[in-house]
Amino acid sequence: MVFSFPIGLAVAYNRGDLRSSSVGMVFSFLDTTPWRATLKSFVRMSEFEAILFDFDGVICDSEPVHWACWAAVLAPLGVTLDWEFYRDLCIGIDDREMLRMMAVRSDPPRDWETLWAQYSAKRDLFRTRILGAPPFPPGIREFLEGLRGQYKMAVVTSSGRAEIEPLLQTGDLLRYFDTLVCAGDTDRHKPAPDPYLLAAKRLQARTALVVEDSDAGIASGRAAGFEVLPVKSPGDMPELVARRLAGNPL
Repeated sequence: MVFSFPIGLAVAYNRGDLRSSSVGMVFSFLDTTPWRATLKSFVRMSEFEAILFDFDGVICDSEPVHWACWAAVLAPLGVTLDWEFYRDLCIGIDDREMLRMMAVRSDPPRDWETLWAQYSAKRDLFRTRILGAPPFPPGIREFLEGLRGQYKMAVVTSSGRAEIEPLLQTGDLLRYFDTLVCAGDTDRHKPAPDPYLLAAKRLQARTALVVEDSDAGIASGRAAGFEVLPVKSPGDMPELVARRLAGNPL
């Protein structure tokens, strides 16, 4: 699969422009249901040294929870965060960039740092709501187990480490990743290339497949010089990655 997105901050993609190339068989699944894909066979290919996963919306269906928590802690300040605004403009970017946008758009305009001061309350609320039953798709552990030892793997996220690391531990997934690159690890965030470049540097990987769900993340991966595989949801992700590694058209 080859994605020819322009490099830069304003990356747009059209799923109708995707083209595929055969690289050999990597996976076969007995159960092709996306949520229950069962890894059956695997052959190591040399096209990619690493697979770099976004977290929210790729590994974990956590974006609605992030939104609900931010909406809850901002409401007492008289600031409304609509799902449509969050979904269309905020997924994949650093929370501080989201709050800067909201501060400018507020009537009257707000000091974004006043909004950012609510981050600790949002973080704690997020952990309370999601830790009991993290929304990981069924089969994700078996999928990552099939990749371990064949590829270096990392999570590259705009979320804070304190938010995602406990979820990975609770889901028994942390052990599959060689490194985590989180919001505080780079000065520039997605859509800049810095997070994916840092992940590749830590893994000592020259070639990587980036798995992303947001425009900002896709832009970041492409700006870093890597191939990007867009996914629509965590449930679809294992099958799409497997098909890409197998060289099958999506």
